[in-house]
Amino acid sequence: MWESICFSLMIDYLLVRGSILKVISNTNRISHFNINHKPVVSVELDEVFILETVDCYNGQIKDEKTLRKDIDSSQINLATGPVYINGVYPGDTIAVEILDIQLLGNGIMPIAPGSGILRDYIEKYSTKIIEIKKSKALFAENLFLDLNPMIGIIGVTPDYGEVPCSIQGNHGGNLDTKEITIGSNVYLPVFVEGALLAIGDLHACMGDGEISGTGVEIAGKVKLKIKRIPETTIELPVITTDEEIIIVASDKSFDMACKRVALIGINIIKRTLGLNFADSYRLMSAACDLRISQVVNQLLTVKIIIPKYIFNGKRIVF
Repeated sequence: MWESICFSLMIDYLLVRGSILKVISNTNRISHFNINHKPVVSVELDEVFILETVDCYNGQIKDEKTLRKDIDSSQINLATGPVYINGVYPGDTIAVEILDIQLLGNGIMPIAPGSGILRDYIEKYSTKIIEIKKSKALFAENLFLDLNPMIGIIGVTPDYGEVPCSIQGNHGGNLDTKEITIGSNVYLPVFVEGALLAIGDLHACMGDGEISGTGVEIAGKVKLKIKRIPETTIELPVITTDEEIIIVASDKSFDMACKRVALIGINIIKRTLGLNFADSYRLMSAACDLRISQVVNQLLTVKIIIPKYIFNGKRIVF
């Protein structure tokens, strides 16, 4: 259990098994990644800390009477941060290890005319509140969904202008990729000193595609730690699990997003196994999966799933 021992306006401190952890309050919210944002806290590499997050509607939907048209759209998809990571600089690669996700409250799934891929079929606004009960999501009477707590927004700050948290790209952002869950590592390129990390938009569960426009949106807390990965440069966000490497790309064009993840995946296979391009291409076609993360944001997000077994225990070269 997380036992609170101190409180401040910006940061809590928790005593966890004899260690004091920083807790960044969800009052520290940003709507854009921006190099001019002042960090709310600094953390050390390998330091365990906790980020609290609001749901993607910033707590504006509290019951089924509140519809998507009733809320302030500027308050959607906020992220907690930014967090300055000591010892990381432009050109570095960091790995964000997701140690735990604690869900808070009930889930929310509003639908509005024009939402999701079947936008022309939705004529009325409606909101569904989904109770989280006994480690399940109660979708309807006697219909329980398995939970897969995941992070929708995770990113670092680009070195140009500002990017809305709702937009995804090489820096991460609103990736809506369900493999960003407990036990996974999210590798991100660093563009500015300290990386300036932010996280938000948790889901109790979400299917690939997020086809109606939402997962089971929910508030929560994320426990994490960050490593700097030496001698590693990546172009796109990469997720690793015990069994898989997942490369994520976003683009307005589905074809271009697919080509980007495929080329990065082929290069990883080439460098790690010493195969030529043609054989790496064949191996990807034989053993890897191309999947959709989401199709409802301004940019589409796809992913290539590479099973680790094909590397026969070799050190994977990104």
